[in-house]
Amino acid sequence: MAELALARGVPLLRPERVGDASVADAIAACEPDLGVVVAFGQFLPKRIRRLPRLGYLLNAHASLLPALRGAAPIARAILEGHAETGISIMRVEREMDAGPVALVRRTPIGADETCGALSERLAALAADAVAEAVERAASGELRWSEQDASQASFAPKLERADTALDFDEPAALLARRVRALAPRPGAACSLDGELLRVLAARAVAGATDAPPGTARRAGSRLRIATGDGWLEPSVLQRAGRRPLPVEEFLRGCPIPDGARLSPPARDP
Repeated sequence: MAELALARGVPLLRPERVGDASVADAIAACEPDLGVVVAFGQFLPKRIRRLPRLGYLLNAHASLLPALRGAAPIARAILEGHAETGISIMRVEREMDAGPVALVRRTPIGADETCGALSERLAALAADAVAEAVERAASGELRWSEQDASQASFAPKLERADTALDFDEPAALLARRVRALAPRPGAACSLDGELLRVLAARAVAGATDAPPGTARRAGSRLRIATGDGWLEPSVLQRAGRRPLPVEEFLRGCPIPDGARLSPPARDP
């Protein structure tokens, strides 16, 4: 965005702290009618929120508010098994993602859709929704609905613990975790102390014949026993290496039948 603004001669501010008085002065000098905020990680003080002529900032949030307020709504929607998500155009207020909503765009979450793929689709949906909201604001037709705070849920930032694959869990949940964390940072497990990232996998129903975490090989096919069913990886990555289809990965890093995989070791 910064490169595009500079190339087009659009006034550009890139402050370390958006709350500094000099920033408010610089924005005021532009005499803005409206503000639009997307994926901005700093708290916006009241003097910034109310500075535009219309008196507010619009925000495009990647969830169906009041569900999944917070930093990681796309990954959390997949991880929690939601059937749909979307974009909510809301007014920025002091409380995080709690402002009134003016426009919602819904979309189903694909059965095999990763966080990366869903993020791209939602970005396009957000661009269209923001454009529509700006047009409505310009014409005075934007209407707001307060969120039902009693229905709010939260999507905190992903932590390292969220990436760990615990094979005691059901395969269906593990497959969702893989999709929710792909392509970055990637779901992770450990083999003989070495970190492996699982970037694509599917759940396979059926009884297992070994304890959770046990690898089963059938030619180039790899299955891992879980608490309920099998997890079948299709893309794996060793630390510092590039992601590989499982067939190619196993040629360079043969995982023997009966090997035990486990969650990564926790930091001391």
